[in-house]
Amino acid sequence: MRLRLREFGPRTGPHEHRVVQPRQPLRHTSLRAPEPIGLLLGDHDGLSRLAGLFSLAAYSRHTIVHVPLRDGVPPDEGMGELVDLVLAHHSLGLRAGQWPELRRKLRAGTPLTVRTDEARTARDAAVWREHCERPGFRDVLRHDTHARTFFLFGSRDVFAETATWFAHAAGNGPYQKNVARGHATLMAELPALVQPPGGGHPIDVLVCFKPYPPYAHFRRPGEPAARLRRPGGPASRPRRPAAVP
Repeated sequence: MRLRLREFGPRTGPHEHRVVQPRQPLRHTSLRAPEPIGLLLGDHDGLSRLAGLFSLAAYSRHTIVHVPLRDGVPPDEGMGELVDLVLAHHSLGLRAGQWPELRRKLRAGTPLTVRTDEARTARDAAVWREHCERPGFRDVLRHDTHARTFFLFGSRDVFAETATWFAHAAGNGPYQKNVARGHATLMAELPALVQPPGGGHPIDVLVCFKPYPPYAHFRRPGEPAARLRRPGGPASRPRRPAAVP
């Protein structure tokens, strides 16, 4: 996948950080903070690009991936605070409390285009799945919510595994039964989130596919296009189905 990004180099004291954002917002994708259940709603474009951004985070240990999801179209369902998303490799040592200062310095970015390697991502995800059932396995996603932002800290393999879940949601979501009526459909969840001590309701983030309105223009892949007929006249040319971004 080719990702069109914007790159920033904010400084805090003697340290320079590398931050990237999607060059264009994920307009029809939103995230609600898990309290304890979060909800990520996205269309094909948003979920596909999130798969690519998780893959980027997996292989760019010194890069902070910032996805400003609050800039999109507000969702018409779900409860809880709308938040942005930040992905960072755990070895980077980023703390959620550092983020507001960094975010204020994201002013003049440089256009950047990168390509992700889906085959490599799939291989590393398979390694994660192979080891995740072993006793003492600790390659999980740490998370935090701060300053209207949801943070995920992880390793190469767990970010790669998460990327494959988003790719599955993007590729299979349009085929689900009721999405043409505008209904969201559950496709995945964030794997291996660290749970707080003491038990209680588990923390989870549900990943749902939902096409953007108007839903009358949405066609599931493989469905024929509707034909329009003029009153008293022959059938007009077939209307092209709206592309699913």
